Amino acid sequence: MKNIVIIEPGYLHYEEEKKVLSSYVPNFITLNLATEKEETITKILNQADAVMVRDFPIRSETIDKLTQCQVIVRYGVGVDNVDLQHAKEKGILVANVPDYGAEDVAEHAIALLFATARRICKRDNDVRNKGKWGIGQLEPMYRIGGKTLGIIGFGRIAREFFKKLSGVGFTQILVSDPALTFKDAEKLGVNKVEVDELCRQADFISLHSPLLPQTRHIINAERLSLMKPTTIIVNCGRGGLIDETALYKALIENRLFAAGIDTFEQEPVSPNNPLLTLDNVICSDHTAWFTTESVVELQHKAALEVLRVFNGEQPKNWVNR
Repeated sequence: MKNIVIIEPGYLHYEEEKKVLSSYVPNFITLNLATEKEETITKILNQADAVMVRDFPIRSETIDKLTQCQVIVRYGVGVDNVDLQHAKEKGILVANVPDYGAEDVAEHAIALLFATARRICKRDNDVRNKGKWGIGQLEPMYRIGGKTLGIIGFGRIAREFFKKLSGVGFTQILVSDPALTFKDAEKLGVNKVEVDELCRQADFISLHSPLLPQTRHIINAERLSLMKPTTIIVNCGRGGLIDETALYKALIENRLFAAGIDTFEQEPVSPNNPLLTLDNVICSDHTAWFTTESVVELQHKAALEVLRVFNGEQPKNWVNR
């Protein structure tokens, strides 16, 4: 029997993991590090053969309690909530699930782009709650076709986003990603540019970069000042990609048309976040990844990483080599 500790439980059930790991007669233990007593946390972690976690921080003091753990698996792509180096020093493998839900996140980004451009939430509120009608010409709104799309970061999700939007009728698509070669960009029919140039030209900007020291606040006050007052920004990447204070200032000064935000610097987002007060900002709760199908896919692939390690294999997506 193997003990699998689920930290910060957040799924309706764990039947998919149980099926994948059935040969090891798994004993699943859910543990909330934020609310459980310290002695209980220590006892459970000491017995863990594997840990599976969503967003809760797994720092050195938690890792030190994992005396027999073989692997930590992050449900999702980003691993900035896990102390990778300390886990490596303790001989614990860390894996993630980078190849799930790309289609779902791409569709959510597209939904935010269209909803902000067409003022859908504002219109709904005006009609439903304020009794307004026929006000279209009182507020500016711009056609999506014939404009320039900018994509920052061009991994799996961004490429799915690009593929799904290819028939909209953009005059050009600009991509900023150091990993993209000019040759590949030409094959795909996109233009590779630096971030500043993308900010100057794009009418719509969608963020899909990982959160790294060099990408934190990649959209800052300086780059916001380069944008057109009709530009729309969509962020379904990581919250720290945007300087939210600078974004709010640009929006209230009408130097930016609108924003669609799924990820915030602080999550859950503070009810005092000034972006929540603006009717040209559409927010969602870091839910771009979610569909019924994507949850099953994510839980299945996360469990497969645990299974590989229990079988004496390397994780497919080993992130702390």
